[in-house]
Amino acid sequence: MSHLSILPTVLQDERLLAQALEELGYTVHWGGHLQGFADQREPVTLWVQVTPEQQLGWTRHSDGSLALVGDLQRLGRSHSVQQLVGQITRTYAALRALEAAATELSSASVELIS
Repeated sequence: MSHLSILPTVLQDERLLAQALEELGYTVHWGGHLQGFADQREPVTLWVQVTPEQQLGWTRHSDGSLALVGDLQRLGRSHSVQQLVGQITRTYAALRALEAAATELSSASVELIS
């Protein structure tokens, strides 16, 4: 029996998160609910389809951070959840750093080369 887990993250900006997810090849969907076991439903700010059966979403916590929402037990059967969350977090951090650098160095050209 699986259920939706809600994990806190350090992510704050859903626009940058959406951009990071798109950089990683995911299509971002805004709003809605993720369906868990039985009648469990969690509202999310944005979500992506990770596998044909699995979704990950993020919801805003009262402290302003974005919490990860997903059936991590089922997702872990086909993906390394730790690796996936790490990729998302690293891409988000890189985009945030580029945005900060562009703001601080307005006359410089800043780009991310993978």
